[in-house]
This record gives sequence, structure tokens and C-alpha cells, in this order.
Amino acid sequence: MRFLPAGDTAVVVEAADLDEARRLFTALVAADLPGVREVVPAARTVLVLFDPRRTTVRDLVARLRRVEPAAEVRGSGQAVTVEVRYDGQDLDEVAAALGCSVEEVVRRHQAATWTVAFTGYAPGFGYLVTDDEVFDVPRRPSPRTRIPAGSVGLAGEFSGVYPRESPGGWQLIGRTDARVWDLDRDPPALLAPGTTVRFQRVEREVVPVRDAPPAPRGSARAVEVVSPGVQLLLQDPGRPGHLAEGVPASGVADRAALRTANRAVGNAEGTAALELAGGGAVLRFRGAGVLALAGADPDARIRAADGTRLPVPLERPVAVEDGDELRLGTPRAGLRTVLAVRGGFDAPAALGSLATDTLSGVGPHPLTAGDRLALHGPAAAPHAVHPGPHPRAEPPRSGRTVQLEVVLGPRTDWFTPAALETLTSQEWEVTARSDRVGTRLAGAVPLERARGGELPSEGAVTGAIQVPPDGQPVLFGPDHPLTGGYPVIGAVVDAHLDLVGQLPPGARVRFRPRAPFADL
Repeated sequence: MRFLPAGDTAVVVEAADLDEARRLFTALVAADLPGVREVVPAARTVLVLFDPRRTTVRDLVARLRRVEPAAEVRGSGQAVTVEVRYDGQDLDEVAAALGCSVEEVVRRHQAATWTVAFTGYAPGFGYLVTDDEVFDVPRRPSPRTRIPAGSVGLAGEFSGVYPRESPGGWQLIGRTDARVWDLDRDPPALLAPGTTVRFQRVEREVVPVRDAPPAPRGSARAVEVVSPGVQLLLQDPGRPGHLAEGVPASGVADRAALRTANRAVGNAEGTAALELAGGGAVLRFRGAGVLALAGADPDARIRAADGTRLPVPLERPVAVEDGDELRLGTPRAGLRTVLAVRGGFDAPAALGSLATDTLSGVGPHPLTAGDRLALHGPAAAPHAVHPGPHPRAEPPRSGRTVQLEVVLGPRTDWFTPAALETLTSQEWEVTARSDRVGTRLAGAVPLERARGGELPSEGAVTGAIQVPPDGQPVLFGPDHPLTGGYPVIGAVVDAHLDLVGQLPPGARVRFRPRAPFADL
């Protein structure tokens, strides 16, 4: 086995094949090694996330080497039939790649018995394998930014069903209305590891079922969304502990801003708050309260019911009265502003968290005009913890360069020495196509691969620098897919992830490696 760095808080263990990776995952879960937070199975690897306060990379790898893969992996014993309308936009390309007709692709996809090898990418996304060796399909050269929910795709040796609209590089062959992920179902995932799957052709029109927005909660104290601006979300530290089930942790993009805003209003540091990307929001308060802003620096003002306008400074508690409106302009620096309200928001949690995951759809829906967010009481807390005078780091600005420290790996050796030099010497511009899933970077010279072919899907961390075939990196954000098939050349260290969350379009990035790439 190989042991490869994946940032400064994770290790990739590379096995010989899918079977050994699955048996190793089973053994690692049973071993419960000190300092290990979670393990994520994939096609030929297991991603091991650890707490650097409880173990070192050296000690962890030494323990990992002593873990023997389990003797076998037991299946779930369940069987599922998925109805598919075979009208995918990539059917012709898939048939050409496999050297057969479209009808032959459809016939063999139905005739094969598929098994869920592991889950990942997004909640409910099962990686299905079969013994029909014809299915070995290359991914698209560049991933689509939007693949509709219910899309049935092929990539490498796998088939899968997209649980919801999301980006992806798989070849699309059809659609289904099967709900493969449903939090109201027990268990939520239709396609659990070990489940056998048969695909059945249907000719009727297929419309995937969409989640209904949650009903508003009644409360005398609330925040009303007059305008959500560019993007307005509920966020907290996230929902760790569910990665092996295909559920990302998600969570606020700027963790320090969440802690700072909550301290200023007297909340616990992990209390859910609002995360506004790009500005432009207008919020109306029902009942008295106390708010604080942190993170990006917007032109923020309160318009009182009598027409008075008051500026809102960052990181300071500000009292509001019934009917007051908070208006947040475009940030002067940074991208995301965190708004905490004393007492916190009273909303239904998903898997123990109020974080909105924009990729997987777990958690509250993105907020829209007319939404009403109930507030916990009381309106006043005994005291707020003022941050006090301190040298607050200025968020990144458009047109300026930010240095990010990275750990090279796990797939640095998939790239040429010239590509590594380009990664670390060239400035990369943040494009407008960036979001919480990934910050898309553009550079004058793309990163050149030394190794062709497909990378079997493997786990990735927040901050991973994934490189599609076009050579333009994508810097993974908190809502990134858990697994992917494009090689990761390095990962931003944990201490710099808050900076990544504040990168506005037009900002430039320069990567600084912590050390040369090497196996652990």
C-alpha cells in the first residue's frame, strides 16, 4: 500500500484494487485508531481524516501500516430496480467510446447486475460496479457545472444516479425519477453499499421529485428576508461524522468569522448564523434583538422605522428594534459576510446541523425573498464577548494577490515537473464561476499532466486543488464532492481555509508548498 498526503489533516491510503480498498475500510472502522476522525472509502483508496491535536502524521501512518484488511465485505442483501428513460445527451459519445450502437449500450446497461461498491460524491450517490467488462467509459474532458437531478451516468467502470442538480464529469445516458436520497426515509440512501441494482427501461417522461421548501416557523421574534442578495444561507460549523455515508460536512466558509460574530452577541461560537456571499441583502427584524457582522467588509447600514440610518461596524454588537431593516452592500474586501443574532435561529436541523449544503441539498434551502427565520429567545443575553482591539486580518480583495500554503499530494506525481513549477510560480485568478463547491482558477499556462488515463474516484478534502483535463485548477470549498476522478495536485492547509472562503472574483492566488512531494 501507498500512504499519500492529502493536506495537513488527512492521509490517502492506496490499495491494490477496489476489493482490497473495501476490506481495508471495514478494518479501519473496526480499528478506531486514536486521532482518526473519519474514513472515506473509494475505488482504490481510503481517505483517513485525523485531528492533528491528537496524533501526528508519522504516528498515524505507523498505525495504519499495522492494520490488515478484513477477510471479506458483506453485502446488504437488498435489491433495487431503477426505472430509466434512456435519452442522455452523451449516449452517442458513450456508444462510440465502447465501439457499439446506442441500442447495445442501453441493452447491456439493463441486462447487467450492478452492485453498490461504495457511496460518495454526494449523499445518496452510489458507485455501482458490474461484471460486464464493456463498461469502461472515460469522463468528460471538462466537468459540466450543472447536471440535472435523476441523471444516470457512466464513468470509468462505474454507473451512478445523481441525487440532485450538481456539477460533474460523468457521461449521461438517461434519467430516472427514483428518489435515491430522502432524509424522511430510514435509511435515507436508496443505494447503500452492497445493494444490487437492476436498471429498467421506460418510455414515459421522467421528472425527478424535488424537495419541498420547509414550512415557516411561527415566532414573535424573527428575521424576514426582503432581498437575499447574491446568496444568503444558514450556516454553522457543519455536520461531521457522516462522510462514509456520502454526506459532506459542509459548514460556514469562514470559520473564524462565525466564531467572532457569535462571541460579539453572546452566543456559543458554533451557533448557526447567516452567510451572505457578495452583498445586496436586505433583512427586516421582527422584535428587538442584537446582531453582529464579521468576515467580509460590506457597506452595512440599519434603516430604522423612523427613517434614521446608522452604520454597522464589523465585529461589534448592534441593537435593533422591531421593524428595523439591515441593508448589506457589496463588500469592500472579501466575499462572505457572517451575520449572527443573539439567541440564534430556530430552524429544523438536518443530521444535527443547520448548515446549508448547496451541492448535496442537505440542510435548509438557500433563502429567498419572503422567507421568515424564527429566532430563539431571549432578546437580550447577560453579556457579549467583545473581540476588543486587535489586528484583524484584512480579507482578500479583487486585483490583489493572496499567498496560500499547500501540502503537495496525493497525486502530484501525475503532473510534469513543469506543471509543478507553474502551480507554484504562476499567479492564478479567481473566476466568476466560483461558488461554495469550488473556487475555479484561471492561469495563463495550464497544468500539464505527466500521466494520462482516468484516476479511479477517490476522496478529497476541503482545500484540495483538483485539476480537470483542461489544466485549470478548482480549489474545493466546503460543499465540494466527497469523491472525484480528477487528480488532486495539492491541498491548502487547514489554517488558510478561511482565506479561501473569502476569495472574491478577480483576486489572485499564489501557492506556496510546505515541502516537496513524497510518499509518507
